[in-house]
Amino acid sequence: MKTMVTSICLGVLTFTPAIADDFGKMEYMNNCASCHGESGMGQGPLAELMTVDVPALTKLAANNEGKFPMLEVIHTIDGRQGTRGHGYPMPVWGDRFSKSVDAAGEYGAEAIVRGRILSIAYYLESIQE
Repeated sequence: MKTMVTSICLGVLTFTPAIADDFGKMEYMNNCASCHGESGMGQGPLAELMTVDVPALTKLAANNEGKFPMLEVIHTIDGRQGTRGHGYPMPVWGDRFSKSVDAAGEYGAEAIVRGRILSIAYYLESIQE
């Protein structure tokens, strides 16, 4: 039952971009702003402690011929596809998010993780300059 309710809630987020943007902003502020900054310009409080430059997330579309690279953004946030080198500065959010929702079961947890990642991606798309 819990999984079904979760799936319905995530379905509503997927089909309602305004709600997804609000949820995405909350997820962004809780998980991304410490490095990328509240405005997404790469100037969060932890950015100065990093050994690599923290990218400005408001320029993703501009740096991609004016098109927001949605799939690349989703894969980058998730981090579970492909291989990252040792010491990669960005956390593997897919793993972190899934550990926080294990009680939802395998499929329910994956739906929640994908919904959280998608909501952050929608939010990032909404703040492009």
